[in-house]
Amino acid sequence: MEIQKSGMFAIVGRPNVGKSTLLNALAGEKIAIVSDKPQTTRNRIMAVVNHDGGQYVFVDTPGFHKPRNRLGDFMMELVEETVNDTDAVLLVVEPKAAGTPEEILIENIKASGLPCILIINKIDTLPKEELLAVIAEYQEKMDFHTVIPVSGKKKDGLDVLMQELTALLQDGGALFPEDMTSDQPERVIAAEIIREKMLWRLDREIPHGAAVVIEGFDDEEGDVLTIHATIYVEKNSHKAIVIGKQGAMLKEIGSLARTDLEKRFGTKVFLQLWVKVKEGWRDNLYQMRNFGYEN
Repeated sequence: MEIQKSGMFAIVGRPNVGKSTLLNALAGEKIAIVSDKPQTTRNRIMAVVNHDGGQYVFVDTPGFHKPRNRLGDFMMELVEETVNDTDAVLLVVEPKAAGTPEEILIENIKASGLPCILIINKIDTLPKEELLAVIAEYQEKMDFHTVIPVSGKKKDGLDVLMQELTALLQDGGALFPEDMTSDQPERVIAAEIIREKMLWRLDREIPHGAAVVIEGFDDEEGDVLTIHATIYVEKNSHKAIVIGKQGAMLKEIGSLARTDLEKRFGTKVFLQLWVKVKEGWRDNLYQMRNFGYEN
């Protein structure tokens, strides 16, 4: 079916409210990495969904937080830029009272003049009467286009959300090729999958000070994709933890990543990982750009 309408929707919210899980559920495939640690998403991630003559472009953003370094500044600038570049905003919150991040985001959305859908995620975690009280509190803060309770994890309420988004589509053709599902290059996808496994297996401090750079990405050997990746950390002590006793932790991260990489790229993967120290890279603009964090 020819695309007749399209729209770009920014997904915003504080860390750990389930923005990336929602993006993946809407896309019908894993586009963004997920973990239970805050600030998992560092960059802007786009998913393209074509449905019933409409093209829905969802843009996941880093969790809104108070920056503590230049990487944090970069992430918060991305949130603001993304909101200004889209047609509507999806504010994702947990089913509880609004905090400072929500208050700031709501003021920023008001200033943008864009329509906003409030998405209350994780509705399976509390009774209905408590949910109604949360909805009432938020409706006092802003005139939302609509409020939709969902469970991104269980994919509940997504059909209602898609119906509401249809009303916000703009006339015109597709914004992106119809066979495109994401704007993420294969090298970036590979690096993010490796970083996700670090988030899963390591304590909070270490993966947040880590960056993954794909040094080699070669599929010329036919049925095997060869990936060489370097994990950069900020301290020698962190390097030792990532490697683990006799290389056990690095081997486990590699094994978990290889499984997902083979699933994602549909071929056998030979993955080789190195760990290097780059002190203070999160406050070094030159290193941040080298690691792929630039507007």
